[in-house]
Amino acid sequence: MSRKYTKEFKVKICQMVLEDDVKISEIAEKFSINNTMVYRWVEQYRRQGDEAFVGTGHLTPTEAALKKLQKENERLRIENEILKKAAAYFAKHPKGK
Repeated sequence: MSRKYTKEFKVKICQMVLEDDVKISEIAEKFSINNTMVYRWVEQYRRQGDEAFVGTGHLTPTEAALKKLQKENERLRIENEILKKAAAYFAKHPKGK
């Protein structure tokens, strides 16, 4: 079973490594975290700073925004198709005839 870590926890760990010069091996042992995971967190924090560790997945903020827009676009396409079909139906079957 994998544990979930909050953004705040990951940032604090990265700050301990980068600002307080605590060794990754010490942090990993103290918090019972795999060394490789801490290395990944630190690398991601170096690249993205405060924008690192967004959401529960491994998406960057840009990727998350793109995914959200793609879902919305698909929903709008479906709604548009429904409206086209409804308009065609009512054009063939006008009210009152």
